[in-house]
Formats: sequence, C-alpha cells, structure tokens
Amino acid sequence: MAEPPVRLLIADDHPIVRDGIRGMFAGDPEFEVLGEAGDGAQAVELAQALNPDVILMDLRMPGTDGVTAIKELARRGNAARVLVLTTYDTDRDVLPAIEAGATGYLLKDTGRDELVRAVRTAARGEAVLSPSVATRLLGRVRTPADPLSARELEVLRLIAEGATNRETAARLFISEATVKSHVLHIYTKLGVNDRAAAVATAFRRGLLTLDNG
Repeated sequence: MAEPPVRLLIADDHPIVRDGIRGMFAGDPEFEVLGEAGDGAQAVELAQALNPDVILMDLRMPGTDGVTAIKELARRGNAARVLVLTTYDTDRDVLPAIEAGATGYLLKDTGRDELVRAVRTAARGEAVLSPSVATRLLGRVRTPADPLSARELEVLRLIAEGATNRETAARLFISEATVKSHVLHIYTKLGVNDRAAAVATAFRRGLLTLDNG
C-alpha cells in the first residue's frame, strides 16, 4: 500500500519564492502542497487549520517572523515539523531557530533533490541541516562562546530583575552609555537580539540561577 503524501505548507513573504518552491513539488505524488503563507502569523493559522506534516519556513518576514512562528506552533502543540528555508546562516539566525524547535535548517540555494530528501527526512522527525549550518553548529560546540565578564554578569542579573538601563547604571554607579555597551556585548556573546532572549539563554546555560539575587 502506497504511503500517503507528505503534506506541505510554504511560508515566505516573497510570492515568487513560494511559486518556485511549489513548483519543485508540483506533479510529485509523494507530496501535497496544502497552502502558502506570506508571514509567520498566517503560517501559524494555516498550520492549525490544515495540519501539514512539514512547514517550509522563511525566517525574516514582515510582521511575525519565522522564529516567533516556530515558538507559537510549539506553544500550541502543533505537530508539524518546521524546516527552515532561508538565505541566512549566521549564529543570530540559526541558533534561535533551532532552539525554538525547528527540525531542520536549509539555505535557499539548496537544489531540488536535496530539498526533497530534506522534507522526507523532516517528515520522519529527523534533523536535517545544510552543510554550512552543520559546520557552524559544530564550531559552537567545539569552541564555547566568549564568557561574560563579571561586570556583564552584573548587568545581566539586573536585566533579569527587570531593571532599565538607567536603573542599572544608577545601581552599578556607571553611565547609561556604558550599560548600553555592556548589553550589546551580552547580546553578541549569547547570540540573541533582545533582553528577554538574553535572560532565557543565560538561565538555560546556567549563567543565571534563581538564587542569583
């Protein structure tokens, strides 16, 4: 008995990209494209309504981006596997997507045969990474991220308590500009883009604990 087709949802803000991806699977009985989304919010709603097996998700989209959509899908308990398909392979793109729950991460220059294999692999719940992304992640494991300085940890603890830059500056007897500089260094070292992500990552890595103060 033939296996049922892998049901796909395509999420990308460029119609020409969506058309190209749809064309790669058109006419192949092993796949069925259920729908297309132009941003992350629409991807979440369509995923809830259509129950795809795999979502091909771009990361940088207007409105709700890909990482936010992946987190929301996980929060809702949606069973779809998310295969990121994007132009970007920097730490700031790769790590949040993987940590949010993406099953795989491919670049848009991936050929059709490789993409088809990746979708099949993701549908089975197995991880799939483009070579450059795999190399980057291995590098992160082999070369730990730069440690935070004692001052940066102090700033991070105050951020975790909800202190603003101005409040942090007053409590540490430094200028607000210096606090901003420390915050940017913290973001870079942790590979994050905002205060909430910095705190979450710090707790996950054991840099902060509930009894830190």
